[in-house]
Amino acid sequence: MTAVGSAAVRTVLGDVRPEDLGVCDAHDHLFLSSPRLPGQELNDAAAARAELDAFRAAGGASVVQWTPYGMGRRAADLPPLSRAAGVHLVCATGLHQAAHYTPESLDELRGRLAAVFVAELTEGIGTSGVRAGLIKVAGGFHALDAHTRWTMTAAAEAHHATGAPIAVHLELGTGALDVLDLLCGELGVPPHRVILGHLNRSPDPVVQRQAADTGCWLAFDGPSRAHHATDWRMPDAVQALAEAGFGHRLLLGGDTVVAGARSVDGGPGMPYLLRRVRTRLEAVLGTEPVRAILTDNPGRAFAVDWR
Repeated sequence: MTAVGSAAVRTVLGDVRPEDLGVCDAHDHLFLSSPRLPGQELNDAAAARAELDAFRAAGGASVVQWTPYGMGRRAADLPPLSRAAGVHLVCATGLHQAAHYTPESLDELRGRLAAVFVAELTEGIGTSGVRAGLIKVAGGFHALDAHTRWTMTAAAEAHHATGAPIAVHLELGTGALDVLDLLCGELGVPPHRVILGHLNRSPDPVVQRQAADTGCWLAFDGPSRAHHATDWRMPDAVQALAEAGFGHRLLLGGDTVVAGARSVDGGPGMPYLLRRVRTRLEAVLGTEPVRAILTDNPGRAFAVDWR
């Protein structure tokens, strides 16, 4: 698949035109493993295929997998899954919080992290031949520690070398403005190349508006966990941002991170985004604005003039 024109979304099967993504889950995971989630790994290819089939049956056409380097991406499994399910898949490079890695594995990346990101974006991940289409990094809880600054500095270097977007895990939705100060202020990444994830988990309308004012993307991703405000405050937050003129900067995702959260294992899974979140938002925004958030916006957020 080859994109027509200068901007393209880099999928595991090749570059595609932004308008060809269709209905997109802009933040999710097919494969993921972490020492912080023992026994809950997403590592079953058959289950991943079943989840993609369920998402496709609900009307989904593309999934952006935010699983970064060293967390069980199984990049070689993604192209056959994409072909079999008929769903576009975008794979990530990048690095999560230090707690998801051994100290030895992080030490091995010292001095070459940006080069690893660039290689995975332009040459491919390991021997899989799959090229990443975005860089995923993470902030801390209301703070940017030394690990965050290291990974975000490398992400910014890789962005400047390739044009790739940078997707940011905000810990419990916090630290959005600090992240933007670092990435866009100190490190010179254009705001429209930054995607803030989980901003809805800290439902501060002032911070959300301030972040939107910079020109970055705001991702409302994942159903509520216990005591989170994601579901019940999310429609009001999305409506407020849309009415303030930021509907063109919003993204929606499912963020399935453990096996029990998959729909095929009894959880909400990827179809929940279209089965419940979409219909809930349509009730306050209308059909057309929600269609644009699910289709037009991801195409623009992840499309790059690749260098």
